[in-house]
This record gives sequence, C-alpha cells and structure tokens, in this order.
Amino acid sequence: MSPPRHLAERLPPLVERIVTSYLADERTQHVDREYLPSQAAIIDICNLLLELTYPGYVGRMGLTRHNISYHVGELLPRLWELLAAQISACHCHEEERAGKAVSDEHAECHRAAAAEATRFIERIPEVREMLADDVQAAYDGDPAAEHTAECILAYPGILAITIYRYAHELYQMNVPRMPRIMAEHAHTLTGIDIHPGARIGRSFFIDHGTGVVIGETTDIGDCVKVYQGVTLGALSFPKDERGHLIRSQKRHPTVGNNVTIYANAIILGGNTVIGDRAVIGGSVFLTESVAPGHQVAITPPVLKVRPPQRPPERSD
Repeated sequence: MSPPRHLAERLPPLVERIVTSYLADERTQHVDREYLPSQAAIIDICNLLLELTYPGYVGRMGLTRHNISYHVGELLPRLWELLAAQISACHCHEEERAGKAVSDEHAECHRAAAAEATRFIERIPEVREMLADDVQAAYDGDPAAEHTAECILAYPGILAITIYRYAHELYQMNVPRMPRIMAEHAHTLTGIDIHPGARIGRSFFIDHGTGVVIGETTDIGDCVKVYQGVTLGALSFPKDERGHLIRSQKRHPTVGNNVTIYANAIILGGNTVIGDRAVIGGSVFLTESVAPGHQVAITPPVLKVRPPQRPPERSD
C-alpha cells in the first residue's frame, strides 16, 4: 500500500527536519559512532544464564545425569561468545563516548573482554549457590508455596534476584552499561527494580514483588524479607558547587540481618540503618535508623463505618 499523495509530497522536507533534529542534539542519537551494546544480545545472555542456573526448569527439558554435561558444555561457549562481544562493545562504547580513538586491533576493551567473560562464567557455581538459598528462602517465607519448583517457575522475585546477582558480578568488574540493561530487563518483566550496584546478602526473599525499588548503594544483610511496594531509596541527591549530582556517596539505606519490611514501606537515606531482627510495618515512612530488634508501625487510621441507609417508607 503506497502512502497518500499529500504525504509523498511532504516527505522530503519532513525527512530533512527529522535528520536536522538528530544532528542538533547528540543525546538522543547514535550516528557516526560505531560501538554500542545490543539489548537483544544482552537479553539472550540473561536467558542463557537462567537456563544454566535452573537446568530442567528453563530451556531444554528432559535432562538426565547422562546428558547434563553435554548440555552445559553446549551452553557455556555460546554464553562466553555473547559475553565477550557485549563486554567489548560496552568498554569500546565508553571509550568512544570519552572521545578516545578505538582500534579494532589494539583497543584495551577488546583485550579485556575475553578475560572478563572468562572470570564471569567461572563465578556461575558460586552465584548458583547463593540463588539456591534465595529459592529456599522464598519457599520457607511463603506459606502459599507448595514446592521450591513453584518458586523457580512462578515467582517474579526469584527471576529478579537471579538476574540481579549476575548483573552484580558484572557491576563489580566495572563493566559499563551491561549490568543496568540486565537489571532493567528484569524490571520490565517483574516490576521489581534492583540496581546492580546494591549489595544483597544470602537468603533474600521478595514476596509478591511488584513496585519494589532497591537503590544502587543499598546494603542488605542475610535472611531479609521484603514485600511489594517497598522502596529503599535516597533521601536527597547531594550536589557539588556547580549543581551537578555527586554520584559516589552512599545514598541508600543499610538493612541488617533477619529484617522484615512489610508492604509499601519507604526507607530513605544513606545514613539510615535498620538493625538486625527489626520489623518495619506496612506503609511506614522512615528517614532515621532503627535499633536492632525493634518494631516500627504507623498509627492505625480511624475507621468510620456507616451502616446502610434504609430507603424511606412509602405511603399509599
């Protein structure tokens, strides 16, 4: 189907206007530049990691003790190749953004990517060990769960934590862009927003999960349980003398071990510390620390219950 005649006549000047807008503002275009990570490839990496982490649950089914080694041996090279290519693209993109000349043959980003991809896949057994504790925490913490298999197959919190833990490994390696793309992919799928820079201990459980936000400099201990709508965020954004955000300071709370945070609680600030075994009630707004073992709750609202109104009696 051809465009209408009036559009065909207006097309050349419209194209020119759009292209002019591209060239006038570099913030929203990637033109005359070469290196850029691929969202699609990074999502493929996430899917391969899920398949390697939960064999038989994700991807190929019917695995046995006899073919599992072949299966893993097939997946790992594919994962390594994707990782090396995308890590290299991320580093080269960073160099290109900084105005440095990037050579395909001699760039440091190419040399570093292979080693970082290898380091990453060598960490998979340790990450899987932590994730096994997360799955157990989900089962132990939810009376509605009938089996750990249900937690792996159906719980958005497990999906979000799984991708977070792998993204965190790349974040610790100082790989740019890729950890955030992974984390935002999980955010899109689950409604759970965990920055890959957050540090989260073992046996972490997010119940229900929708609307949970965990900021970059958050520290969370072991055996912590949070419910839907919880925000661990920044109280304010410090700025330097020129008005630019200071990005290296701790802005988000510290949560101790064995803490429970109920639905829609908001905890803000880099100096806010929630002590071990504390319980934070639903819809609490906190900007100050809580001592270990204490419980925090808001005053219940005053409920006004009006009985149903009787219709007026009719007189004949």
